[in-house]
Amino acid sequence: MDCSKLAENGTPELGMEFDSEEDAYKFYNKYAFKMGFSVRKDYLNKDKDGVTTSRRYSCCKEGVKRKYEGDVMPKRTRAPTKIGCGAKMVIVLFRGTMKYRVHDLVIEHNHELHIAQCAHMMPSQRKVSVAQGFQAEISEDAGLSLKQSHELMGTEAGGMGNVGYTRDDLKRYLRTRRERSLKYGEAGSMLNYFQDQTLENPSFFHVVQLDCEEQITNIFWADVGMLIDYNFFGDVVTFDTTYKTNKEYRPLGVFVGFNQHRQIVIFGVALMYDETIDSFKWVFGTFLEAMCGKHPSTILTDQDHAMAAALSIVMPETFHGLCTFHIRRNFMKHLGNHYKENSDLPYMFGACMYEFEEVEQFNRVWEAMVKKHNVENNEWLSGLYRIRDKWARCMMKERWTAGMRSTQLSESLNAAIKNHLKLDHDLVQFFRHFNRVVDEKRHNELIAEYEMRQKLPMVGLRQTPMLVHASETYSPTVFVAFQNEYGESTAMVILRQQDAAMFVEFAVMRYDGGPERTVVFNRNDLSVRCSCKKYENEGILCGHALKVFDTVGIKIIPPEYIKRRWTKRARAGDCFDRRGREVVADPKVMISTRYRELAPAMIKVATRAAMSEDTSKTHSMSQAVNGPPNAVAPDIDESQTVHRLANQGPPASVPTEWMHPRFSIFSKHNSVRDVLMEERGTISTHCDVDAYHVFAPSHQGRNNTQGLQLRVDVASPENEVDE
Repeated sequence: MDCSKLAENGTPELGMEFDSEEDAYKFYNKYAFKMGFSVRKDYLNKDKDGVTTSRRYSCCKEGVKRKYEGDVMPKRTRAPTKIGCGAKMVIVLFRGTMKYRVHDLVIEHNHELHIAQCAHMMPSQRKVSVAQGFQAEISEDAGLSLKQSHELMGTEAGGMGNVGYTRDDLKRYLRTRRERSLKYGEAGSMLNYFQDQTLENPSFFHVVQLDCEEQITNIFWADVGMLIDYNFFGDVVTFDTTYKTNKEYRPLGVFVGFNQHRQIVIFGVALMYDETIDSFKWVFGTFLEAMCGKHPSTILTDQDHAMAAALSIVMPETFHGLCTFHIRRNFMKHLGNHYKENSDLPYMFGACMYEFEEVEQFNRVWEAMVKKHNVENNEWLSGLYRIRDKWARCMMKERWTAGMRSTQLSESLNAAIKNHLKLDHDLVQFFRHFNRVVDEKRHNELIAEYEMRQKLPMVGLRQTPMLVHASETYSPTVFVAFQNEYGESTAMVILRQQDAAMFVEFAVMRYDGGPERTVVFNRNDLSVRCSCKKYENEGILCGHALKVFDTVGIKIIPPEYIKRRWTKRARAGDCFDRRGREVVADPKVMISTRYRELAPAMIKVATRAAMSEDTSKTHSMSQAVNGPPNAVAPDIDESQTVHRLANQGPPASVPTEWMHPRFSIFSKHNSVRDVLMEERGTISTHCDVDAYHVFAPSHQGRNNTQGLQLRVDVASPENEVDE
């Protein structure tokens, strides 16, 4: 009903009639906006059928503040706003016409009215619309603060007065949204999130472990992107835990590696209850289960003893290296006084860690170091020497580490995580913002992929066949490293050459000095082996080996010395999950592609429609947004329609079948057991729910990480549901 036509000047009068109660309120609220007061809905009367028979709308300053009747006066009280204003409008339903008529009306106010510039601040004029709420949710998910989000909307609307709500209203809206998302508890929210991810992509993996009291202890999950990344780059993994990412102060453990561009990729995530041996055993075992039992060649961690003990049990064949960054930090903690005394102990310790390549030289310098500085009885240093095979260069040069010596990748990721996650985040917010970090890292890889195809590699010597071959094979980052080694090979000289029946041994050294290397070349299979072990450790041929190849006339890189993980086609091939299904990164890739094609054109349509009042409020636009939920798009030529909409403006009508998807809302769960049983029943037609494994409870209570394990995986349609 058009309320503006009820009276010529928009002023309420006795005897006015309205089709509905809502029309009466809209009219009176519009009048209040013009005059400068806020409307409050007062009493209403209903008949036995629930139909409103009468209602009163009053000024917000009607009534008076109640006097405090307690024994002790509060320290702070709110300033009173009610001063007994009698302005009101009462409507009564007339049965004959079934319309509401103004029965009582008081227009005079006993207070000063608001000016027009402040009218948008009055409570009855403030409301967060559906579109504004959706934009606010997107801003919050993108990490914008409340102030930034409100200022952005004010800028888009042409001023804060045009937004239609205040910052406090937006704060209450977002708080209500968070409460609504947690209405079935954090446990239920988390399991619903996992269920949605599993239904969206059957290869999504997650496991939740419960203790004997049915309380969640450890959580592990890996999305399809993580499974694919591990399939191609899971030979070297770093694992580290960080705190202060959630309000429960639970440690967050992340499995990290790097791709062919030497960028961070995430393989799996664990939200742990504590850092005990049992917890780490569960996390590492679950990680291997998610990755189809594929063990990494090397895993790097800090000096945590519980972590080392768990790895020796779960991954006995995997080489466990220690992070050199953590070792240096612990050195400062235990022997930091030597920095103040201008001692050379830190320099000798650093040389033992990074420089010495021969075991005899390492042992000789280590013994001299501990004797010179009288640290033979230092327990930390003695314990570190006993595990020197995990951190000393002379011990690790033949271990495959892809050039990684520390968990710096994990530390870098932890810093990015802490930029997005706050201590007051609940589990729902935690997952939402953690996914932002993952998406950011994956977007960086897409940028690197684009630049690899867009930009030609900077080849220093374009007439060199080996460099040309390397530029066509390796990713740009790895090619730069290879080109540096090739440049080093030009500065190498052959000191000696010893021929045998099958092998040729070369003594190679830089022309200006340096360590002498021994390179053995095999005439039969054209293989080469250098004493520096750079290829065995990093997967790139060293300058010594390249010098020998050039000497014997090999001008391209032999195929056996090209590590696939460093090539441009490192991701070529299929990936399968633990049930043998092919892992598809994005099952909705066609929908995403069509969306990217349609979105720019639709923005043009909206821009043209917004230029006119008539086109922005057409009935066809309302049908396009609120069409039937299960309609099927008509068989039309989308490309021609979009082109016409974008360049000629909106048509007279839009098919009602074009609609937005609806989102499902789950019921409230009171306990983890209820969540599990309802989830089992909800997805029984789509999922294969494994058995619940209940272990014998121990006296340790919550600290006992051996408890109930829940595994939910979507099965293929032909599989039966395991009851």
